[in-house]
Amino acid sequence: MLVLGVSLLGVFMRYFKGKRVLVYGMGISGQSACKLLHSYDACVSIYDEDKRFSNLFCFENNPMGKEYDLVVVSPGVKVIGNKIIKHFIDQKVSVISEIDLGYSFLEGKLVAITGTNGKTTVTSLLGDIFKKDGKETFVCGNIGLPLSAIASSTTKKSFTVCEVSNFQLELSKVFNPDIACILNLQEDHIDRHGNFAEYVRVKNKISQNFSKANLLVYNLDDDNCGLVDLTKNTSTFSKQEQKRGSYVKDGEIFFNKTKIMPVSDVPLIGDKNLENVLACVNIAMHCKVKINNLKDAIKDFIPPAHRLEFVGKFNGVEFFNDSKSTNVACVEMAIESLKRKNLILLLGGQNKDCNFAHMFTKGYDIKEVICFGSAGQSIFITAKSHGYNVKKFDKMEDAVINVIKEAKQDDCVLLSPGCASFDEFTSYVARGQLFKEIVCESFKE
Repeated sequence: MLVLGVSLLGVFMRYFKGKRVLVYGMGISGQSACKLLHSYDACVSIYDEDKRFSNLFCFENNPMGKEYDLVVVSPGVKVIGNKIIKHFIDQKVSVISEIDLGYSFLEGKLVAITGTNGKTTVTSLLGDIFKKDGKETFVCGNIGLPLSAIASSTTKKSFTVCEVSNFQLELSKVFNPDIACILNLQEDHIDRHGNFAEYVRVKNKISQNFSKANLLVYNLDDDNCGLVDLTKNTSTFSKQEQKRGSYVKDGEIFFNKTKIMPVSDVPLIGDKNLENVLACVNIAMHCKVKINNLKDAIKDFIPPAHRLEFVGKFNGVEFFNDSKSTNVACVEMAIESLKRKNLILLLGGQNKDCNFAHMFTKGYDIKEVICFGSAGQSIFITAKSHGYNVKKFDKMEDAVINVIKEAKQDDCVLLSPGCASFDEFTSYVARGQLFKEIVCESFKE
């Protein structure tokens, strides 16, 4: 059995020919890892708790009964309490994340974006900025294609923007972006990590291999970013004036002392999206993007769907789809960004052990809270105990249909569930799509 320290692991991973590698988890990340490993002549075995993969010729029914030189774990595999992962760690086998594998074959500059909320928006916008500036750009990670799927296509001139989740960082050892950005830190995925302290510890792994050459960018306005492990080279962004970094002064966005653009030219809604733009400005200026290209990319940016997405105004009622909202902090961001009176808020789904009580103590001006899904009953009790007008439905579809029937002119209907979608849907995308379809069909002439 080959035993490697972290310092030797990156070197080893360039030479896979004949090495025995187990890929654990056969989602899109696991499949990409297999393709990359096969292209370097590794002897690949696979394992997944989902037995529909068991008919594949390289499936290993009893991975703990075999020896491997390396184990690559997909982000969908839960780590805490996992007997297979513990077995190989106890056996001194190198166990790594899929992003470690992809990183080892990456060329050019790597920018990694993490945080509780806003990752996809920042990753998408930064990709657009680099493309507008004429850079050879790859956008990957939690946003779509895994890092291991694009790594072999990169060159020394490439700029890769990678959205990085906690699930990808959990087992990472060699991942080392040139620039890492932490957007915010709020309670999320407690069902997987157990507590907020562990969640923060995993987030901080994004800079675990930093040297003086690496840059950490973080949000000065987020109180929990005080929990970030600061490195020797940092830069900040803030909606308040500061001496360095990206910030707002007199309605203008600045980087250091350079004026970039008016805040009024930013097409995204709300303060949190302004923070997302400030993060992009900071990183782009460090990557020497021309200011005109930076401004144009921001002005032309079309945000990803299901993130505070305006569905339409029908019979005087506004409808917003924020299905990507899967934690309480994201719901609060949506409410504070819209700043609407007569707000009808749809909450529910599969709770990730997040606490809604704190949100209801903030005194938000909410006309009605509509609860649904497996978390509906507990949210209903919590909202009602804080004096809110509340209704509960078993399914989201029934909740939306009821809201459409009863909403009055000047009301604002916001789907911002604050929960995962898996009690009813395959993804937040399917949930948001159904919401939009019900709304648009209901007002068809």
